[in-house]
Amino acid sequence: MAADWLGSLVSINCGPTLGVYQGEVSCVDQSSQTISLRQPFHNGVKCPVPEVTFSAIDIQELKILDIRNNNAKMTTTTTATNASSVPVAVPKGDPRSVEKLNSPQQCSKSYGERHLDALGQPKGFRRRHNSWSSSSRGANQATPKKNGVKNGQMKHRDDECFGDGVDDVLDTDFDFEGNLALFDKAAVFSEIDTSERRNGAKSRGTPQDQTPSRYRHDENILEGKPVVYRQIIVPQPAAKEYCTDSGLVVPSISYELHKRLLSAAERHGLTLERRLEMTGVCASQMALTLLGGPNRFTPKNLHQHPTVALLCGPHVQGAQGISCGRHLANHEVEVVLFLPNFVKMLDSVTSELTLFNKTGGKQVSSIKDLPDTPVDLIINCLDCHENTFLMDQPWYRAAADWANQNRAPVLSLDPPVSGQGHAVEAKWSLSLCLPLPLAEGAGRVYLCDIGVPRHVFQEVGIKYHSPFGCKFVIPLHSA
Repeated sequence: MAADWLGSLVSINCGPTLGVYQGEVSCVDQSSQTISLRQPFHNGVKCPVPEVTFSAIDIQELKILDIRNNNAKMTTTTTATNASSVPVAVPKGDPRSVEKLNSPQQCSKSYGERHLDALGQPKGFRRRHNSWSSSSRGANQATPKKNGVKNGQMKHRDDECFGDGVDDVLDTDFDFEGNLALFDKAAVFSEIDTSERRNGAKSRGTPQDQTPSRYRHDENILEGKPVVYRQIIVPQPAAKEYCTDSGLVVPSISYELHKRLLSAAERHGLTLERRLEMTGVCASQMALTLLGGPNRFTPKNLHQHPTVALLCGPHVQGAQGISCGRHLANHEVEVVLFLPNFVKMLDSVTSELTLFNKTGGKQVSSIKDLPDTPVDLIINCLDCHENTFLMDQPWYRAAADWANQNRAPVLSLDPPVSGQGHAVEAKWSLSLCLPLPLAEGAGRVYLCDIGVPRHVFQEVGIKYHSPFGCKFVIPLHSA
């Protein structure tokens, strides 16, 4: 009796702990109440061992999937009939509706159960059991029609192609090293070189040996001239030289040559008023950058206006500072202008002060009226190139002491040469046209372009090429 079940395909449910096994019955021992399966599948995955033995105590449910003689299929709960071999008329609708009518059991089979069904068939006629191709069509059933197919006919599925087992292929690991050893790289490249020489092309070599037949749009066929970094030559070089970020050499000049240059520019139409305007614009642009630039001046920061203290004297340098303060006030900067009271002032200072008062900026003449708290920036325009006696005035000393005690950074506008000294220690200094030989207390030196033409430089003996590029204010570094 037990031998009659050998070779049958069964499914054994051993509970949630051990899981479900499927396989072919290889041994049934009635005395020990055990059953053995060959080529077992555990929860739909093929087991690494060739045979598994189960005790009757561990088996909760046993299903017979296929008897050895293939005459009938049965389970512990129901027995399938041979009605599947009877031809069934297929409606003209969707052929997938057949799977709902004929064999719902096949749709719920796991991968292991479908593989065990395939083991019971000869290898040459092994078929893949998909959702409807093998379970819903009988031996004599006509091929169902599919809507939308040319001539109203449906192409046959190549079950022999897609239903063949791939377990033997998956069990064999691919030998990468062995296949890589079969590739003779030297022979392949030698063959490529031979083919190129036969076709008249140049053999492969280093990139330097090859001459491209075409050049990119950013490549120049003609060799470029060597870069000349000393493009500004002055008749009397001063003690210091500077260089730009691009390496151009910018020599410093004496105050006498600087004064001659500005006088020549004024004779050709670059008046003092125009020079004050250009200096104010360049200085205000630099100050706005130091205050934070676009990160600070946004509509979201309208409640955080920066505060700038502007210390000016009654001279041309003071007028340049007032012009800078006017432009800063126009850019929503709170400007506090310190200018001492004088009975007689220069016309340039008076005109710039009149324009500044139209901006709504604050003007004070006493140090006591300056802010007690640190401001965002201090612009120093107290010093003058000629009138050094102003440094002994009480208002000058008081303003210098306030600037040194305030913890805000200082920007000096057009500071004098190094021999005069600086009462206020600056972090940045802005020079005009060409720099003067400034002392170490001047901080980092910047240069601004106030629009002096090239021929005006040539008139005073300076060979000049603009070092500014696309900017009006550039930083200088000690050479």
